[in-house]
Amino acid sequence: MNDSPRLVAHLDMDAFYASVELLRYPELRGKAVVIGGGRRSGGDSSFATLREYVGRGVATTATYEARALGVHSGMGLMKAARLAPDAIRLPADFDAYRRYSRLFKEAVAAIAPRIEDRGIDEIYLDLTDVAPPAHVAHDGATPDAGTRGLAQAIKDAVRAATGLSSSIGIAPNKLLAKIASDLDKPDGLTLVTFADLPARIWPLPPRKINGIGPKAAAKLEALGIRTIGDLAHADPAWLVDRFGRHYGAWMHEAAHGHDERAVVTHSEPKSISRETTLDRDLSPTRDRAQLTEIFTELCLLVAGDLQRAGYAGRTIGLKLRFDNFKTVTRDQTIEVATQDGPTIRRAGGECLRRVALDRRIRLLGVRVGSLVPIAEVGVDAPREPDPTPSLF
Repeated sequence: MNDSPRLVAHLDMDAFYASVELLRYPELRGKAVVIGGGRRSGGDSSFATLREYVGRGVATTATYEARALGVHSGMGLMKAARLAPDAIRLPADFDAYRRYSRLFKEAVAAIAPRIEDRGIDEIYLDLTDVAPPAHVAHDGATPDAGTRGLAQAIKDAVRAATGLSSSIGIAPNKLLAKIASDLDKPDGLTLVTFADLPARIWPLPPRKINGIGPKAAAKLEALGIRTIGDLAHADPAWLVDRFGRHYGAWMHEAAHGHDERAVVTHSEPKSISRETTLDRDLSPTRDRAQLTEIFTELCLLVAGDLQRAGYAGRTIGLKLRFDNFKTVTRDQTIEVATQDGPTIRRAGGECLRRVALDRRIRLLGVRVGSLVPIAEVGVDAPREPDPTPSLF
């Protein structure tokens, strides 16, 4: 049995989408750049600024220069334009981001194969049994030197594979590693131990703990809990009384840096989906052709995601949000699991027929659930979409 203390890392790519775009447009380095909104005109070589934007898009991410002006991911682009009108706006290119995501994860896996994938731009690593690089693994090297050398080797591998910088936090568990990876961004390398809690962790706001959201943070603030240290020194019974038995007890443990969760190297996805918020509300009657085109594209994108991930699914879902912000969903279960775009489109069309299309549409989404690995089912080869009639 291995009695080595746990060593967990959280690696987060720095301003990932924006950094990928800066590889394409190096002339924008050092400028405030925001990713989000509609597509860029193919024949126009100039860059649009936020002051020119009109629509309901949101910022997917922003360079650190834009963040310094108050722009952050999830912010409406119209609000971002008021804060940084001269910031450059670029559309998102998710195919490119997925390609770079795959590259950085492959580079890390060559050094530390026990990886928990947490999304397109972040991973957890179990480094407990990973040897440090040869140039630091010599007699007399301190444990910290070996750990730092290993972390730097991982960061160097990511940069060599992608040209991008990353920040890595290393700690005894996932909770502290995630906090650590954010402490010295960008291009950070941060080690945190339990001995570092009073100096490095406790002065931070409770919101820095993954699992304490805006509402809980606001309630803590109202109760006079302004730092993680305040939370750590609060009476556990008092926290349970105000936040409930499970959440209150967890808050107390988290504030003391306790986290027993394992690095999960594999989990089966429950569903794969795509959705898009439209630049303007579209009418199911007057804009039928455009809605049909968007719907078909979403189905084909989901099919491609399934094929790349190696899954097929039996439950096809539709999501619509109308101009009054009412959201409706419909599901259709088919007999044989599929990863075929036209099949997904037909089943989605059946879902669509069960919705009263009496208002303009602002969001459209497609989901495939009840997933099984492709090796477990026999599916037809993906086909080109049929020239089917308009769905809306």
